[in-house]
Amino acid sequence: MALRGTNQEFGRPYNRRIVLESIRRHGPIARGDIATHVGLTVQTVSTIVRELEEQGYILSVREEPKGRGLPPTTLRINPEGGYAVGIHITPLGINAALINLSGDVVESAHREASNATPDHAFGLIGDMVRELTALRPGGRVLGIGMALPGPFGVESMSFVGPTTMAGWKDVALRERLAASTGLPAFFETDMAAAAMGERLYGLGAQFSEYYYLYFGVGLGGVMVHDGGALRGAWGNAGEVGHIPIIPGGESCPCGNRGCLERYLSLEALRRWNGSEADWVAEVAPIFHNAIAVIENLFDPETVILGGLASPDLLERLAGSTGALHNSVSARNDRTTPRVMVARGGQHSVLRGAAALAVSGVLSPRFGQMFAAERERGRDLLTEKEIAA
Repeated sequence: MALRGTNQEFGRPYNRRIVLESIRRHGPIARGDIATHVGLTVQTVSTIVRELEEQGYILSVREEPKGRGLPPTTLRINPEGGYAVGIHITPLGINAALINLSGDVVESAHREASNATPDHAFGLIGDMVRELTALRPGGRVLGIGMALPGPFGVESMSFVGPTTMAGWKDVALRERLAASTGLPAFFETDMAAAAMGERLYGLGAQFSEYYYLYFGVGLGGVMVHDGGALRGAWGNAGEVGHIPIIPGGESCPCGNRGCLERYLSLEALRRWNGSEADWVAEVAPIFHNAIAVIENLFDPETVILGGLASPDLLERLAGSTGALHNSVSARNDRTTPRVMVARGGQHSVLRGAAALAVSGVLSPRFGQMFAAERERGRDLLTEKEIAA
C-alpha cells in the first residue's frame, strides 16, 4: 500500500503517522525517499522528521564515507522509543503482549479464563498490563489495543454462543479498558487485528489485495484492499463463519443452520472425536467450498490462513488444496499459490491490536471512531501523561 500525505483537516498528525510508518517499513531511509513514498514535500517531511527525532521515535544514522563527500543521513525507527500493549480476549482466556515500535514482542503473557465475565477479565488485564509495562520502567507506553471476537452491535449474533464472548452485551469496552489500565484505549475484532498484524509484520506485506482467513475459536475473515481492511457499513464485514453452507445442517447459536464455523473452526475441531489429520480430511471439501466463495467474491491475490490455529493445522489445511474448485483465482498467470499460511504466527492479533493503539494515538482522525467525545481532537502523542 502506498501511504500518501494529506492537506485536509487533521493533516499534521496523519502525516506524522504515515511518515513514521514509512520509516518503519523501509528504514533505514533518506528524507527524499520518504517524501517520494508518501507524496509530501521534502521540506514537510524534514519538519516531521525533526519532531519525531526530538521526541525519540526515530534515530538518524550516517554510514561511514566510502569515497568523496558524506553519505546522506538515513532514518530508522527507534524500537525503544515507545511501546503499546496488545490484548486478545477469547472464550478460552486472555493473551497480552508488550510490543515496541518495531513490532517486536518484548514479552507476552497468558491467563486461563474460560468464559470470563467482564469484571474478571478487566481485573486480569489490569494486572497483566502492570506486569508487562514494569519490564520497561520509564518506557513510554502509548496506549493499549484490545481484540475480541465479533460481530459487534448485532442483537441476534453479538456475544452469543461458544465462539464469542457470551455475557458481554452492552459492556463499554473502550471505557472499561482505559479505566483498568490508565492508557488510551482502542478495540477491534480479532480477525481485523490479526489481518493488520499480518499486513504490518508478516506475509501480508507482500500483497495489496489478499484475503486473511482467521481461524479462532470461531471463523472469520478480512479482505485487505490496497493495504487496508474492508470493514463494511457497521464494521462487521468478514463474518464468513456465519454463512449457511450446509442446508439443514447443525444448528448455530446465531439462529441459522449449517453455518460454516460449525464445521470449520477450532470450536468444531474441539468437538471432533478423531485425530486432527482425520478432521482435516473430513472438512476439506467444506474448506474448498469456502475458498471458492471467497475467491469469487473478492478476487484476491491469495488467501492467507492465520489466527489461533497451530502452524501444523494451518499447513495441513493448506496442503489439502491440491484439488481446489475452479474460480476466478484459477489463472494461468498466477505467481503465488491460491492459499498460503501466515508468517506472523499467533502473535499477529496482539501486534495488530498494539498497532491499532499506536495509530490511534498518532492520528486522532484514525482513533476518533473509538475515542470518547471528550478525547476527540487531542494530540495524544505529545501529551505529558503518555510520556510517563
